[in-house]
Parts: sequence; structure tokens; C-alpha cells
Amino acid sequence: MEKLVFEARYLDPLTDFGFHRLFGTESCKEVLIDFLNEIIKEESPITSIQYLPPEQWGYLKNDRRAVFDIFCTNEKKEYFIVEMQRAKQPYFRDRSIFYGSLPVRKQAPRGKWNYRLKAVYVVAILDFVLFKEFQDDKEHVIEFVRLMRERTKTLYSKKLNFVFVELPKFNKTVEELVTNVDKWLFTLNNLSKLENRPAALQGKIFEKLFQLAEIKELTEEDMKEYRKSVLKYHDIRDAVDLAREEGREEGREEGIETGIVFIIQQCLRKNMPIEDIVEITGFSQEQIKTVRN
Repeated sequence: MEKLVFEARYLDPLTDFGFHRLFGTESCKEVLIDFLNEIIKEESPITSIQYLPPEQWGYLKNDRRAVFDIFCTNEKKEYFIVEMQRAKQPYFRDRSIFYGSLPVRKQAPRGKWNYRLKAVYVVAILDFVLFKEFQDDKEHVIEFVRLMRERTKTLYSKKLNFVFVELPKFNKTVEELVTNVDKWLFTLNNLSKLENRPAALQGKIFEKLFQLAEIKELTEEDMKEYRKSVLKYHDIRDAVDLAREEGREEGREEGIETGIVFIIQQCLRKNMPIEDIVEITGFSQEQIKTVRN
């Protein structure tokens, strides 16, 4: 693991530290804007963003909170939640709906209101496969989900939008990259494995991204945080792989809640903080404590 951290030239964007450094600070606004414009592909591109506090609460004291990886708004006051999710959760689709509902509710001021909403986008970058119900699902890396009329199959509203990026489905080599979307997906999957910036990844944005990703530019304190983030990420991957293997042996390919309980047990054996296990599994602290006991 030490070799993995110190001998790589670039940060791993799938770690908490790497993702935040590359997309979640004032110095990388233009990088995030380019990524969102390429992934979402709206007719009117984003020209500016403002970061918002990532921790959001409901109106009442006991309402459940949500902590987003990135929460921002654009020049049209639309909202964007950008999440990096490393481990599959049994109710991840429900979680994405819950996340999307918070900025919707945020737009409801007390008193007189005309109910006109600004659009909300939940962009989930996934290190697992979420959609595989249909034969051709494996061919689609980016999945868009919106509200639609069932009978006519027409759009009901564009005010609530979900964009799921399933990174394991993307397997193009650097020689096969054609579009900017290809380049972004390749970078997310391979940045920490590269020794130099490939010729295919030229331009101002990728130059900026690779500069931000240089590990040698980290401070000593940043390096400590990055090391912890890498260890956490690989602990998650190890636990998930073990859970999948356990599920196969018992005839449960998905595992669902049983597989998640197994992941919790693996994380607890590695002395992972309960807050991290909550983030990974979607289970509450009380449920995790029950498994531990």
C-alpha cells in the first residue's frame, strides 16, 4: 500500500481526498464546470458555479442530514449534487432520490410562493454497476433518469435529474478515445496509474487537472490525509470483493442486505470508523452497532 501511495505520480480521483482536490475547491471550478457540461450535455452549458455547504439538513431538528461530496449552484441558480460512490448499497437508488429532494425542498420559502422550481441535478460517479436489468445495459456507461409520463413515454419535468456514471463499464484504451466524454471517463478510471499525461488528453482543462493531481505538490499534511484516503478506499474495495465472493458461494450474486452485513463485518474488523461505514453501506449507526454487537 505504501508503494501504491508514494510511487504513483498522480492522485486517485476515486478516493475522498483525490476527488475533493480535483473537483471540490475554488481552484478547480473550471475543471468541475467542464466535467459537468460534458457529462450532463444540456443545451445551455454551465458558465459559472458557486460551491455551497455540503452538509444539508431538513427543516426540523430531528430531520436526517445529508453530506454531499460536492454541492454547488450555477448562474441560473440550478443545483448540482456530485457524488463519488465507491461501494454498492442496497438502497442506492432511494438514497439518490433523498439527496435530490433536499435542494427541491430548499427552494420552498415560508409564506407566499408560486411553486416555480429551479432544476436539480444529482450526478453520481459510481465505482460499481447499478443498471443491468436489460441486455444492452452493459453498453451504456452514462444513464440519465428523469420524470416521465408512462403512457406516452414523454418528459413530465426536467426539474429533477439523475445522471449515473458507471465507471466499471468503460473499458476504452487511450488509443480509442474520441469524445471529451471518453477522455473524462478514461481519466477517472486511470489517472493514478499514469506516469505522464497522454497525448490524447491535451487542452487547458486536462492540463489543469493533471497539475492539481501531482502528488509531489502535496504538503506533508495533505500527504497524510491522502494516505488515509487511499487506505480507506482499498479497505472498501477489499470488503466489497469479499462480500461478493461470499454471496457467490451461497448462491446470492447480489447479496443485498446479507452482503452488506458482511461488508460491515469486514470494515469493523479493520477498525474503520462507524461514520465511514455509514457512508459506504447506507446503514444507520444503530444498525451497524447491532452488527458489531
